[in-house]
Amino acid sequence: MDDKLTESDGPARISRRTVLASGSVIASTTVFAGCLSGDDGGDGEDGGDGGSTTRVAIISSPAGFDDNAFNDNAVQGLEEASDEFDLEYSTVEETEESQYESVQADVAESDYDLIICVGDNHTDPLETNASEYPDQNWMLINNIVEGADNVSGWIEMNNEMSFLAGVAAGVMTQEDFEYEGSSTDPDGMTVGFVGGEDIPLINAFEQSYIEGVEWVNEDVEVLTGYGGSFSDTGATNDVAESQIDDGADIVWHAASAAGGGVFSAAQDNDRFALGVDVDQSVTEDQYQDVILGSAVKALNEATYTVSEAVVNGNFDEYVGEQNLSVEQGSIDFIVGQAFEDELPDALTQNIEDAKTGFENDEIDLSCGPTSC
Repeated sequence: MDDKLTESDGPARISRRTVLASGSVIASTTVFAGCLSGDDGGDGEDGGDGGSTTRVAIISSPAGFDDNAFNDNAVQGLEEASDEFDLEYSTVEETEESQYESVQADVAESDYDLIICVGDNHTDPLETNASEYPDQNWMLINNIVEGADNVSGWIEMNNEMSFLAGVAAGVMTQEDFEYEGSSTDPDGMTVGFVGGEDIPLINAFEQSYIEGVEWVNEDVEVLTGYGGSFSDTGATNDVAESQIDDGADIVWHAASAAGGGVFSAAQDNDRFALGVDVDQSVTEDQYQDVILGSAVKALNEATYTVSEAVVNGNFDEYVGEQNLSVEQGSIDFIVGQAFEDELPDALTQNIEDAKTGFENDEIDLSCGPTSC
């Protein structure tokens, strides 16, 4: 590929503001099971109980809130909706997947107009609860519930997002780049990937990242490893440290709250890292000097959209599979705030070429957005 920049005729891209996750809006709320009358379940026909305050609950993924990534970005959409509409929301933090079926049921008994379940981990329990509570509006992030007419299932094209991260890593490891003591090693051409839990979803992140790197240059080596959780920064730090010791000059993570361990490893070893889901050069600004950029998705737009639909009484329009993709302008790669106007044109060119490739169906990935 040449280094000449091209104009894109695709959809409007995500702005930095769009993908910020604000930890300050998170206020975890304990939800107790209560009596729920048959008329107050929020069936999407009356705009949130006949024009009264719309009540939304959001149940975390195993990473929990304050992850400066996936969960917080979902909550940000609710914060935006609460500013615009007569809407209030509660956060329900549950990090044990084994508890999801009972927690979902408890919240459904507590009279909410919409319950948002963050992450594919909620899928199996929701298949049961969507049937048990047919008048309850549900939103599921990262999967769908087949045949359910009360679930809005949002699948982010994580494979596209991961591919863009791979493109960025593949370009930058070939560049002779230095910033405030950190540097790349173009002679080594080695990058890393650190996942949280070793599960099909994160395996798809890994493989799509590798394919993005290889799309740029098949000779770049990709080191991979898993920390074992989405919250243990020490474990991801160990994996990233090992990869850096083995020559990786840029490491991307798909580890949610545990990703801070990757950033600290890069900072301590004068290398670089890439963020995930949101602009982590902002949400993890103590590491902004090493976060070259972030592969992002506008999940807040999805939670805002579905909340607005419940307020307006048109939730039914969003039942079934919904998507966030490059083609829709909802998946992108954003340069870190410390590196604006600092990175080479080759990065911009390759990212734009990759996005155009997705928009024109010219890139085939081995994995889907949730598994391989």
